[in-house]
Amino acid sequence: MKRFLIIGGGAAGMLASVYAARNGMEVHLFEQNEKLGKKLFITGKGRCNFTNGCATDELFESFITNPRFLYSAVYGYTNYDVIDFFETAGVKTKMERGGRMFPLSDHSSDIIRALEQQMKKAGVKIHLGSRVKRLLVEKEEDENARITGIQLDNGEKIRGEQVLVATGGNSYPSTGSTGDGYRIAGELGHTIVAPHGSLVPLVSEDTCCGIMQGLALKNVQLTAVNEKKKTVFSEFGEMLFTHFGVSGPLVLSASAHLRDWDKHTYSLSIDLKPALSEEKLEERLLRELREQSNRNMENVLLSLVPTSMVPVLCTRLHIDPELKANSFKKEQRRALLQELKHFTLSVSGPRPVAEAIVTSGGVKVGEVNPGTMESKLITGLYFAGEILDVDAYTGGFNLQIAWSTGRAAGLAAAEEEGER
Repeated sequence: MKRFLIIGGGAAGMLASVYAARNGMEVHLFEQNEKLGKKLFITGKGRCNFTNGCATDELFESFITNPRFLYSAVYGYTNYDVIDFFETAGVKTKMERGGRMFPLSDHSSDIIRALEQQMKKAGVKIHLGSRVKRLLVEKEEDENARITGIQLDNGEKIRGEQVLVATGGNSYPSTGSTGDGYRIAGELGHTIVAPHGSLVPLVSEDTCCGIMQGLALKNVQLTAVNEKKKTVFSEFGEMLFTHFGVSGPLVLSASAHLRDWDKHTYSLSIDLKPALSEEKLEERLLRELREQSNRNMENVLLSLVPTSMVPVLCTRLHIDPELKANSFKKEQRRALLQELKHFTLSVSGPRPVAEAIVTSGGVKVGEVNPGTMESKLITGLYFAGEILDVDAYTGGFNLQIAWSTGRAAGLAAAEEEGER
C-alpha cells in the first residue's frame, strides 16, 4: 500500500485525510502544532461558521479570486455535502442570517472533534508537533519530477508517493499559518502569487475613528470608491469603529476589493440611513427640528445617531452642540443631511496580513489541475485550501473552499493509488 502524506492539520488537510483513508489509502497527517484545527477553533469568534446554506450556484458569487477554478471541486462536494458530513458525524447544525451555518452548540470544538473522530475511524495516522522542512522529489529524463516523500525539521525522511500541501496562508501565524507552504511550493518551481491580507480591517487617519472607538453601526450601507470616484464595493450590513480605523463584517468584505494600494487611493462612504431617501430624510430632519425647536442641537442629533457620533458631527458641521434647534440654518441642515447619507472616511491601507481572516494569493491555480488539485509540474503533489490563490467573502465561503478542495485532493490521491 502506497502512502499519502498530508502537511497541515487544518480544515482542508483533515477532510482530505478522511476521504483518502476511507478509500483505502495509508494516510499520515503532519501538523506542526500540538493539536489539530487551531485556526478552525477561532473561526467565527469560536463558533465556527463552517459553510453557507445558500444555493450551491450562489456560492460562486461570494468567491472572489479564481472562482472558475473551483467549479469542479465545489460541484463535486457542495455546501450541502459538507452539512451532511457533519450532521452524519453527530454535529447538530443551524443556519443564521446570511445563510451562515454553525454547530447548534456554538462551539467550534464540535466541528474539530467530529473531524478527529472520522480521521481515527478511517485509520489516519496523526503526527503532531511535526514540522515539514521540504519535499523530496526525483526526476527521470523527459518526465515530470515525482514526489518521493518529505523531510521533517529534525532531519527525518519519510517515504510517500503522494503529498498534499494544506498548510494555509500566512494570516493568524499564531495558529501555524506561517507561510511555510509558499516556500515549499516555490522551491519546487511553482509560481506564488504574492500573498496579502484579504478580509482584513482598514486603517484610517481620521481622528473620528478614535473618538468613536467601539461604536458598532448596524443596518448601514458602506460604499468604497477609488480616487476616480469609481465604486469598487457597496453593501448593506454592520461595521465597527476602532482605535486604528474600521473593522466589522462590511469592512472585511470591502477590503477584499481594495487590493491595489500602490496604484490607487480609496475612501469609504457610510449611508447611516439607507432605508430613507434624501427627500424622506429631510422631512424627518425638519420634523425633529420643529418638535425640538427649543432644545440644543446635540439633543436633536441624539435622536438621529449614536451618542459617540454626536461630537463628531458637531465638529464636521462646525456647529456649537448647544446651538438651539430653531437657530439651525437651512445650509447647515443640508450639510447634516449629506453627513447622514454620505459620512466619508479616508483609508490609508489594510492592517497587517497577520490580522487578516484569510490570505489572498498563493500557488498559481493555472499550475494545478482543478478536478484533482494535483500539481501540473510535480506528479503526486497536491494542494488544497488557503495555500491556493483562491479566497472568498466572510460567511462560511472560505471554509467551503477548504472542504471542497481538500476532499477533491483526498479522493484523487486514492483513485490514483487504485489505478496502480
